Amino acid sequence: MGSVFMKLCCCCCCAGDNDDDDDEKQPLVPQDPLEYFNREVQKRRDEETNLWSEPGDRSHSERPDDRVLYGLLQARTKTRMGSTGYRRLSVDIEAMRDTRREVREKWKQILENLGFMAEADSLLNVSAGASHDRMRNAPAARELLHTLHTETSVFYSREPPPERYLLILDRLLYLDIAEDFLAKAKRFYPPNDDSDEEVPGLAINLPLLMARVEAMNGRATEEDESERDD
Repeated sequence: MGSVFMKLCCCCCCAGDNDDDDDEKQPLVPQDPLEYFNREVQKRRDEETNLWSEPGDRSHSERPDDRVLYGLLQARTKTRMGSTGYRRLSVDIEAMRDTRREVREKWKQILENLGFMAEADSLLNVSAGASHDRMRNAPAARELLHTLHTETSVFYSREPPPERYLLILDRLLYLDIAEDFLAKAKRFYPPNDDSDEEVPGLAINLPLLMARVEAMNGRATEEDESERDD
């Protein structure tokens, strides 16, 4: 007990001597550590909700883009940080994430235009634990999703749209704003002509990325086997 008290006194004295230096030092974390950790937790949750197209897919492998992105992340964990391969993988990962963020921002813009400025983020938040069983009007939501995919350009890919937006449309149907959302989407993001070029930076070559993932995983396997042989 006495040693703890002496340490506390020494810390207080040292702090008093260094008061003049406090203004020159920048804190590594905010004044409230809880705020910092809450922000980090929220950041990871945001990345998770924007990472997997199929919320209920625990293996992250049902959709080709989910499988590729998961493979890229796994390959990067086995690659030396700072290497050329690591940087290349990071660029590919951010490109796929940026594409998904762009789609989400379109949805957010439409919701905010409908007057849901404060609720847009929560309406678009779909966690990995979301379930289709809890949907109130799945057939109508799926029909709307198909219409958005074929009659607007809210999605960049010609592949089937992510299932996460099916859950979001079910919420909009419950709020009785789904038809208004569809009308705004048709107005803000009309379908692109077949002759239009794809938006630069948003076209993801999934076969190429998948081949790169397999190559990186194969290289990691060979390195592991060589280490065991040594």
